[in-house]
Formats: sequence, structure tokens, C-alpha cells
Amino acid sequence: MTKKKISQPTAKNRKATKPAAKKKPAGRGAGGKGKSKSGARTKKPVVRQVRAALPDLPALRPGEERERRESLASGKAAIAAALDKKAVEPVLIDVCGRASYADFIAVVSGRSDRQVDAIADGVCEAMAARGRRPIGREGARNGRWVLIDFGDVVVHVFYHPLREVFDIESLWIDAPRVKLQIPAEARADAAPGRDTLT
Repeated sequence: MTKKKISQPTAKNRKATKPAAKKKPAGRGAGGKGKSKSGARTKKPVVRQVRAALPDLPALRPGEERERRESLASGKAAIAAALDKKAVEPVLIDVCGRASYADFIAVVSGRSDRQVDAIADGVCEAMAARGRRPIGREGARNGRWVLIDFGDVVVHVFYHPLREVFDIESLWIDAPRVKLQIPAEARADAAPGRDTLT
């Protein structure tokens, strides 16, 4: 009785196989007319269903978690400095893992052009006390919109009626908001003042 030697498949003795043809998805394809193979009409996906199907963000490593906590503390410090200068409607948006340029976006408003500049200066002073210098500042001294970039935190200071026009918050509608302790006088409808340029 002789033993038959079984050889491992190699490139020479392997059968040539064709790659499987890709199937076209059911729906609107060539001649599909929005019907699946069974003939039933397919529904178009709803935006809510698509958002619900998005994967969760990956978990952060310990070093990244520490950096994120530091960024959150910086964002809260920027909001606190803005509130010291009587800013209204502060919002801190967590864009960690969603934006490549920052971890948090702070948005605040001033009721006049001078107040917008004072808020921006106050935020820069408070961050300098924490050892943070802005890497960029745009719109200074125009009193309408000042953007201050601290790297991991970006601060937008708007003249309040202009903030409603640009509506930065709606760009990040799916990003979570950080819960803040907001005093009653920091609400736009509660605080007295005029919304005119001075």
C-alpha cells in the first residue's frame, strides 16, 4: 500500500477561479425603477435612520482621555471668562472625534460691538493665565465676529443678531453639548440691553 502524497495548493496547481461578479443593490439601478428583485417597491432611507446607523466613535486611549479632559477644562475656562464680561447664550460643543481641528467649540454672544471685543480680550487674558496663547485670532476690533483658535478649543464671539444669521451651532447639530451652569442674566431674552451697534 502506497501512501498518496497530498500537496498543498500552490499558484501552479490551484484552479483558476473568476472573482464573483458584484451584485447591483436593489433600488434605482439600470432598469430597476425603485423595485427590488421580488418586485416590491423599496423605501428611500430617512435621515434619522441614517444617523442612527452611524457607528459610535472609537474609545479614547488613556493619554487621549487626559488630553480631552484638559481641553474640556480649557473650554469651560473660556466660557467662564466670557461670562465674566457679561456674554450671553454660551454654548460649548464637544466635537472630539468629529472635527480634525479642535476638540471643543465655544460660542458666545455680546450685545454690542464694544462688548464683543471686551469678551474676546477677556477670554484671551483668562487663557493666558492658564498658559495658553491663541495660535490665531480673526475679526479683532470689528465688533461683529471674533474667532480665537487655541488649537484644541476654538472660541467664536458674535454680535448677537449676527450669531443668529450665521448659526454656527446648526453645523454641529449632531455633536453633544456640554452642560454648563448659565446664570439667568446670561440668557439673551432675560438680559436687558440693546442690540444695536455703538
